Amino acid sequence: MNARGHSLTKPAQLDALSKRIIEQLQEDGRRSYAEIGKAVGLSEAAVRQRVQKLTDAGVMQVVAVTDPMQLGFYRQAMVGIRAAGDTRLLAEQLSAIPAVDYVVLTAGSFDILAEVVCEDDDELIALLNSQIRGLDGVLSTETFVYLKLHKQLYNWGTR
Repeated sequence: MNARGHSLTKPAQLDALSKRIIEQLQEDGRRSYAEIGKAVGLSEAAVRQRVQKLTDAGVMQVVAVTDPMQLGFYRQAMVGIRAAGDTRLLAEQLSAIPAVDYVVLTAGSFDILAEVVCEDDDELIALLNSQIRGLDGVLSTETFVYLKLHKQLYNWGTR
């Protein structure tokens, strides 16, 4: 399984046009199918069809990325978790917590990394003490509080 829960079979085979469509949407997810069509040399209908196939196949998704601070979430942190037992089960439990927006199984010092978004430090403390540390299998946590988001991009392309 990969980070999105998809099995690690061979990667999707994308032709050059599909890759260019993805890159167009990574630059601006609100770009119209007509604009994309002009850029890649396809009709609006052909672009719409390809985008639908790519989303249906789980190759991509088009989403709005917000700035948590603009929405009143002033505290973000990454929580490193050392665990005992099946980390996949623990990851599922963490994923069910609304304040947790990212969960990944890792190798190294931590078994799981979980990103959390909270309104303030009091909410972060409550989340850690009442929800995360109380889960079966959590041995210890280490919290890395974000002071400033310096870079966050989603345009790594299709290679």
